[in-house]
Amino acid sequence: MMEFEFIRNTLMGKYYVKPSMGHEILGRWLEEEIGKDRQKIQQVDELLEAVKYSPLLEHKYAGCEISLIIQGDEVTVQENVLSHGDVLLEDSELNYYNSESTASCGLQDFSSLFKQWQDFLQSR
Repeated sequence: MMEFEFIRNTLMGKYYVKPSMGHEILGRWLEEEIGKDRQKIQQVDELLEAVKYSPLLEHKYAGCEISLIIQGDEVTVQENVLSHGDVLLEDSELNYYNSESTASCGLQDFSSLFKQWQDFLQSR
């Protein structure tokens, strides 16, 4: 189960999410790709609804730098540079970087996180 904390900077009008270790990319995706944008939130809600009707298909929300991929009950969030098919060297530093550039979780955990993000934004 993922753990996360929502943080509001009232002086700057910014919203942040601090996820558990290994899920940092989820926080970046929420902050950088979705944020408070109601249209983007609606698009992700529609994607989550579409998964219910077509769980065997791959569903994707392509962000500018980070994308969301849902297939079955598995959710993957990854930086777009990882999906360009470039061959990356096997290096311990690079593997560490990759661990911060991609994360997976269950659909139920992701849906819960996304709903709580929306509730957090509305509670301002």
